[in-house]
Formats: sequence, structure tokens, C-alpha cells
Amino acid sequence: MIAFQMQGVAVGWQIYALTNSALFLGLVGLAQFLPMFLLTLAVGHVADRYDRRTVARICQIIEGLAACVLAWGSHSGRLDSEGILIIMFVVGAVRAFEGPTMHALVPGLVPTQIIPQAAAWSASAMQTAVILGPAIGGLLYAAGPTTVYAVVAVLFFSASSFLALIRIERAAAKREPVSLATLFAGISFIRGRPEILGAISLDLFAVLLGGATALLPVYARDILFVGPWGLGLLRSAPAVGALTMSIVLARRPLRSRVGMTMFFSVAVFGFATIVFGLSSSFLLSLVSLSILGAADVFSVVIRQSLVQIETPDEMRGRVSAVNSLFIGTSNQLGEFESGITAHWFGTVPAVLIGGVGTLIVVFVWMRLFPQLLHIDRLESR
Repeated sequence: MIAFQMQGVAVGWQIYALTNSALFLGLVGLAQFLPMFLLTLAVGHVADRYDRRTVARICQIIEGLAACVLAWGSHSGRLDSEGILIIMFVVGAVRAFEGPTMHALVPGLVPTQIIPQAAAWSASAMQTAVILGPAIGGLLYAAGPTTVYAVVAVLFFSASSFLALIRIERAAAKREPVSLATLFAGISFIRGRPEILGAISLDLFAVLLGGATALLPVYARDILFVGPWGLGLLRSAPAVGALTMSIVLARRPLRSRVGMTMFFSVAVFGFATIVFGLSSSFLLSLVSLSILGAADVFSVVIRQSLVQIETPDEMRGRVSAVNSLFIGTSNQLGEFESGITAHWFGTVPAVLIGGVGTLIVVFVWMRLFPQLLHIDRLESR
């Protein structure tokens, strides 16, 4: 994740420097989303039929090779905006397999009753990487994008090596014949559980509409005037808030009113997005992004806990694939949405539209999914 975040900073700054276009920032997100959308059904089957550690290791090796291509292209001067989009499409395809596979590994490492705390610790580890990655990437970018991509490649190759050290006792997967029923089993499973569908769709639309992070290069260069180092800090700010809150949730897991807490946190996410959109102060922008990240981690922990607790192991790959599609839609497609609206209406109006839209989604989802609103405790499930 440190490598992926470093790469995100370098790609965002480099493609904006090449094009001066917010639209291309959105296209980077679209390039990563499309393969995830197209491969969702295949991804779930691979994660359920083959050794998940091997699948993840292969994915990380390919990501390392993609970073090598970015480094070579930047060093030789042959890398243009179209080349970056093509490479990010490949990275998106690989991450489509890696994400669900890694998520499906977690329940095999801890007892079921502490999955909510494990999800919070997992989120804290991820957010630590999200803090360090952009900051390191922004600093290294001063030496040029080639340096950033070279370090990214080393980190991806190292991650693949570390993953080989994980040992899991898992019964051999039952390889069901491929059919339409097995292909769509993950979708059917989620549709049959309104609380899970409500949780992941709420998260999807909130981040889809409130995806201001795609426009951070514009804010850093043209609104806040802070350069690449400031961009790194802006990208790290949500993770600082998320890390703080995830550690709190790991030590003091939610004991009651879980559903209501999730809706409230998403509303705070929307308000923080609006404040960031209106801010012309670097300090206020960092604070609002930190609050945004802290609010977002609530929905992450609740959603992950619900999915992991209620899904049998033999289906975790397919369910995690659908869940990852929702996550990818909110993140990568959210970046595309932000880029398009910024291109049409301007950067600040685009962020404000997203924040207001998030608040509207909260109120609509409270009516559509009362099962989620009334969840009291996760452990009892």
C-alpha cells in the first residue's frame, strides 16, 4: 500500500504537469476502474479456487514490473499521458485480483469473534501506509518521477516476498463447476442481505460523490500554492484521521448503535468535504481532510466486519470481489466523476456538489435500508 500510494502521488502530479487538465486526473481513476468492473466475476472464482497467497504474490510482482516501465519511460523521456493511462489500466486489472484475494485472507488468520477488531487493526495498518506513502512520494518526487517509480518497484517486489512468509491452515477449496449460478453467487449472496447491501452501497455513493482527493493536485498547485510536498501532505491528511480513529476502534470496538453510527459518520464525511472545497487555507484543508478520513473509517470497519462475519469461507473470494467492485467504483470511478465535474463546473463547485450529494445519499439510504439503520451490535451477529 505504501508503494501504491507513492505511485498515486507521482502519477497524479506527472500527468497534470503533462496535460494541465483535471479531466486527465479523472481518466487515471477510470483507467483503473474499468478492468475491475470487467473482471469482477472472474476475480472471485480465482480467489476461491486457488491459493490466495500465490495469487496475491503474482499480482504484486506484476505491479512491480509496471512501476519499472513507468521509471524507464520517465527516465528516457518517452512516457506521455496516454502511456501512463495504459499502464494504470494494467495496474487496475492486477489490483482487481489482488484486493479481493487479500481481503479473503484475513478471516483465516483470526477467530471469528474478534473480526471487528481485526478489521480495525487492518484499517490502521493500511492508513499508516496511506500516511507514509504520499508523504514519501511527494518528497522523492523532488528528485524526479523516475526515483519514485524505482522505489515503488522495490517495495512491490518486497511485498511479494513477505507474503510468502504467511502460513494459513485451510482446507482444500472445493472446485465447483463453473456455471452462471457460481459466477453470480457473490452478487446473489449480497442481494439477499439488505444490511450488507445497504452498507456497501452507502459507502460506494458517499465516496463516489465525495471523492475530492482526485483533485488534490489542482488544489496543491492552483488554489493552495504548496507544490509537490504539499500534495503529499494533503493526500496523507485523510489517513492521519483514519489511522487515529481505527486505533481507537481496535482498542474500543463499537458496542451499540452500530447502524446509526455508520450513517452519522458518512454525514460528517459529507460536511468535511464541503469545508475542504471552500477552504483556501492550507491548515484548514489539512484539518478538514483529517476529519473526513476519521469519519470514513467507521463505515470501512462496519462494512468489512459485516461482510467477513456473515460470509462462509468457500464464498469469501466471490463476495469480496463484489465488495471490491463497490470499493473500486467509489474510489476510481469517484476520481473520474470528480475530474469530469471539475472540467465542466470548476474545481471548487465540483467538490461542493460531491459533499452535498453525500448528505442527500445519507438521508435517502436511511429510508431505503432500515435494517442497516437498526443494527445494534456486530458481535451478536
